[in-house]
Amino acid sequence: MAVDLRAVASDYLATRFPDRGPDYLRPAVRVDTDFCRRVARHHDRAPLRADVGDAYEALCREDLAQYAAIQAAGIVVRPWRGEGQPYADSRALIDQVTRTGVLWLYLTRCGHGTATAADHPMLEPSGVEVDGEPLCHNDILRVVHDLFGHVALRAGFGPRGEFAATGGHLRLYPAEAWPALFTEQVGQICWYFHGDHLATGRPRYPEQKVFLYPQAFLDEFLSQVQPAR
Repeated sequence: MAVDLRAVASDYLATRFPDRGPDYLRPAVRVDTDFCRRVARHHDRAPLRADVGDAYEALCREDLAQYAAIQAAGIVVRPWRGEGQPYADSRALIDQVTRTGVLWLYLTRCGHGTATAADHPMLEPSGVEVDGEPLCHNDILRVVHDLFGHVALRAGFGPRGEFAATGGHLRLYPAEAWPALFTEQVGQICWYFHGDHLATGRPRYPEQKVFLYPQAFLDEFLSQVQPAR
């Protein structure tokens, strides 16, 4: 079935956060390379595990609520068990999901960075099972990020597209979850595309750490993803 994910996101926004306006739109994005490098370097210096308060709990809770909205809209999520990635690029993801209403999920257990902090909250069971596959919270985040970020906003996989996907998707979360979402999305994408490792041949995936960036980083990011008018 064909699906309009922007309409699904707009309905969710109107119901969950009515004070943020009814339309779910792609933000106007400015990618500051210096900012991305500072974000990546802060990730390198951050501890493997730090106190994150309730931010990750809020993130996981809202992810599950968004997942429920996706299911209610009739969108089908299936675990990908084939070789490689389920989609060649963002265009294939957007086109196939829009036409079929099916998302193939690349499972976290098949790839989640180069190292993992002990008891990472995103690796804990979400309570959701699909086709006999128990999904962790990171799987749920991948689903809602792909659907409400990339597909609904027609955003690509490069830095600009990821900024647009995350900047728009933030509106579907309570503000208390934003710091955790920044770490999991913006922090990792900045490291992937702008980290110092690119000059040394280190792997292109960051360590999976549990920490929150200083508020100034989040504020600077928000200044680069202004709502569309």
